[in-house]
Amino acid sequence: MRANRTVCLLASVCAACTGGSGGPSGAGGTTGSAGTTGSAGTTGAAGTTGTTGTLGEAGTTGGAGTTSGAGAGGGGAAGTSGLAGAAGTAPAAGTSGGAGRGGRGGASPGGRGGGNVDAATTVDANRDAATSGDAPSNVTTDGGTWRLVWSDEFDVDGAPNPSNWGYERGFVRNQELQWYQPDNATVANGLLTITGQKVHIANPNYQASSTDWKRSRQYYDYTSTSMTTSGKHAWQYGRFEMRARIDVRLGSWPAFWILGTGTSWPASGEVDIMEFYASKVLANVCLPEGSTCGWSSMTQSVSSLGGAAWASQFHVWAMEWDAQRIDLFLDDKLMNHFVVASAVTSGTNPYTARPFYILVNLALGANGGDPANTAFPILYEVDYVRVYQK
Repeated sequence: MRANRTVCLLASVCAACTGGSGGPSGAGGTTGSAGTTGSAGTTGAAGTTGTTGTLGEAGTTGGAGTTSGAGAGGGGAAGTSGLAGAAGTAPAAGTSGGAGRGGRGGASPGGRGGGNVDAATTVDANRDAATSGDAPSNVTTDGGTWRLVWSDEFDVDGAPNPSNWGYERGFVRNQELQWYQPDNATVANGLLTITGQKVHIANPNYQASSTDWKRSRQYYDYTSTSMTTSGKHAWQYGRFEMRARIDVRLGSWPAFWILGTGTSWPASGEVDIMEFYASKVLANVCLPEGSTCGWSSMTQSVSSLGGAAWASQFHVWAMEWDAQRIDLFLDDKLMNHFVVASAVTSGTNPYTARPFYILVNLALGANGGDPANTAFPILYEVDYVRVYQK
């Protein structure tokens, strides 16, 4: 999310990994022709077979031809199902991570740092609704077995749980357009929804002569919410996980990220477990450099993930963090592997020195682009946030 800076420059942006391109689905069977009318009533002819889908990501089965045959004639037989489209070609291996500060390179293509993401992920059987039931008390991944220590399942309607979340307020960072306020976050039907709204309201902190962007704006034209566990919950090491659906239209800048306690940015460190803007999903780790950050960053374009179909679904973002590594995942596919020891060349390493707290926010504008022509509201829907430790 890039705390406390005007423009988010990725000092070491890794090349986007490309996924296999999807072919069109198999065509459905055509409608059976109508049966002829007569005293005996003949049967309408069967619908013809749907054509085979071309190569791409697994084509869906063509729909059955509709029943035909009208009047005295018997019902036309159902057209046969179109054949399934052939399986898509394998996605290309992820490209090598770009060099970080001091020439820190990403891992080899297709390896742990390659960011190889399969466009046809299968982490959740149902990605269009909230999950039901309690969080699992233990999960096992390639990184080991993890024990649940905290979660918010967003299963009580109303405002988010005040024992878990506080809020940022007003204009906060990056010259973003939104005014942060708690009212834009609501819980219903097992989901937290942060709603970006278009408004036109006088800035209560406005000063005509101010050179501070937070005070020089006479009005704010957008509202949203930034939620944080700061002062309530923080953790050193663990698996941090969120299941969510993000709005990928112009102007949207959602994030799920962590900051270190007890000091200011960038000495605090920062990990963007999920960040989206400018048609790409990012997985970033800050390398503190004086008053700013260098970045270990991996990106994945929404088009390579599946475009609008991908964006319409819920997905799982996760971080596994210990004293040696920070691994960032999208739908169980590794996007960024970061060696903790490489975070600093001298001084305190934030990723071994302190606990971190969580932020879940929807920014508008700035890196997200101009939302002036985007139909509002912009939504950020979260099924759960969970923290596991060993």
